[in-house]
Parts: sequence; C-alpha cells; structure tokens
Amino acid sequence: MALCRFAYSCSPASSASTFFRFPKYPSKHVKFSLLRHSFATMEAPPEGYRKNVGICLMNNQKKIFAASRLDIPNAWQMPQGGVDEGEDPRNAAIRELREETGVSSAEVIAEVPFWLTYDFPPKVREKLNAQWGSDWKGQAQKWFLFKFIGQDQEINLLGDGTEKAEFGEWSWISPEQIIELAVDFKKPVYKEVLAVFAPYLQ
Repeated sequence: MALCRFAYSCSPASSASTFFRFPKYPSKHVKFSLLRHSFATMEAPPEGYRKNVGICLMNNQKKIFAASRLDIPNAWQMPQGGVDEGEDPRNAAIRELREETGVSSAEVIAEVPFWLTYDFPPKVREKLNAQWGSDWKGQAQKWFLFKFIGQDQEINLLGDGTEKAEFGEWSWISPEQIIELAVDFKKPVYKEVLAVFAPYLQ
C-alpha cells in the first residue's frame, strides 16, 4: 500500500492551513433506490445494539482512508464511533472523523439510508461491555461517505486531542483492500457499505 503514515509524523489538525467546510446535507447525488440490500430501512437501530456511525472518507483519486488499530495487530478499518445520547448521526460522524483523524476538511456527500448491524465475537463483547459498563451484543451503524478536500498533512492519528488515539498507521487504499484487511466480523458490513457507495468510488 502506498502513502503510509505513522501517527506521530503528521501535522496537528490545529494547523493554520486547516480548512473548515461542512455544507448542508443532503447534497444532490445519485439515489440508492435501485440497489438491493438484505437490510430494511429503519428509523432506529434494532434493540440490543449500540448506536454507532461509520465514516468512509475518500480522496480525489477515489481511494479510501483506512488506519491500523493499535489494539488488534494487522487489523485495518475505516473510522467509526458511538453516537451520544440525543446526537444526530451525521453530526456524530463529523465529530468522530475529527476526533480520530484530525480531519475537518471534508464534505458529506452520501449516506447509507438504513442501519447496518454486526455482532461482537464473544471475547470482543466481553471486553467492550466491561469497558462500557453495558451488555450490547453488537453495533448498529449509520454510514456516511465523506469527500476529503484538504491536504494529507491535515491527517493526524492523535486526533483533535479529546480522545485516546486508536490507530497507528494510515493509508489511502482501494475498496477491495479495505475489505481484505478488515477483521472478519466487520467484513459483511463493509461489503454492504461499499456496494452502496460504489457509484462514487468508480
């Protein structure tokens, strides 16, 4: 994979060159009504799943941002994070992108119009629920496609300093690569997400 960066080699997001731009959503792009999915449109996630957002960040070359997890060797993923109580999922996605990558120069151009779920493997479930003080069986995710309109120097895996760093390296990679490098229990959701966003990634 080309263009790999380490967490400590990037300029902080507070750089004077940071460009803030979040236009009103939705923007006018293709509709997804012709795509078939195994998940029905839902106003709320199913019971027993933690509300979460996923961020597919693409650059001008139609490559996707992915980063390696510090806690799982050789596991790469797209940014994601929990939705706070009463928080709008789109606003949560903007916040999580900034917290995990330092990126503010991005536009929301599409979203998956339904929640996607995955179950935690037993050991992961035990670890996370102990950390969260809960008993979630998995996560229900609302996914958003962002277009990166900044410079690579803006990307900082220490994030905006409000949360503990989760990633060690990052790279711009193809949709096929991100599915291949993801942990097994996230692969079905990644395939679904990338199928919806395929018109933008070609």
